[in-house]
Amino acid sequence: MTAPLTPPPPPHQPPSDEAHAWQAPPAGGVSGTVGYEPDGPGMKTEVLEAAVVTVVVAVAGVLLGVLWWWLAPHVPLIADDSAVYLKDTEGEQAIGVDGTFTLLALAFGAVSAVVVFLVRRRGGVPLVVALAVGGLLGSLLAWRIGIWLGPTQNVVAHAKQVGKGVTFSAPLKLGARGALLAWSLAGLVVHLGLTALFGPRDPDPYASPYGAPTPPQPPTV
Repeated sequence: MTAPLTPPPPPHQPPSDEAHAWQAPPAGGVSGTVGYEPDGPGMKTEVLEAAVVTVVVAVAGVLLGVLWWWLAPHVPLIADDSAVYLKDTEGEQAIGVDGTFTLLALAFGAVSAVVVFLVRRRGGVPLVVALAVGGLLGSLLAWRIGIWLGPTQNVVAHAKQVGKGVTFSAPLKLGARGALLAWSLAGLVVHLGLTALFGPRDPDPYASPYGAPTPPQPPTV
């Protein structure tokens, strides 16, 4: 009697594609993030956009200058045969001129920051510098336009023109030069806040390639 023969083992089969389909890399690449996009359009494009923002914001200073000239209170002066005096020595019109410019500049800074953020939701150093520089240039332009539109700077000639004892308006001037920075500061603060609240987020370093979060693994001993 002979012992039953053991059947030979089946030939080795190569692994099928279905068995290893779960090992395919994610669509977003091998970096472990899904749908992750580059950080920005490139430095050259950012610099070009920053230049456009600087010019547009600076040109808006024309409107600020017109509004300042229109809304700022008038400082009344009066003249006699020897000198020109303030008609109301206890008046606060001069402070109101500076305050009007400051409030308008803060509003322009906030609006410009909102518009820039809505047009381009990404931040970046060039864009922030553009808001700061454009706001300063716009304030300087508004300051000069307001003075140009206001009463003449030659107070003596103006007093002689209106006559003795007649009230006339003083030249429009900005006593607090720090108000020229209000536009830039407001633009930077508002844009920073909008970027922090609604800007794009960095990818989660612990995110799984397949969408499920992967907790950090403890170190092995």
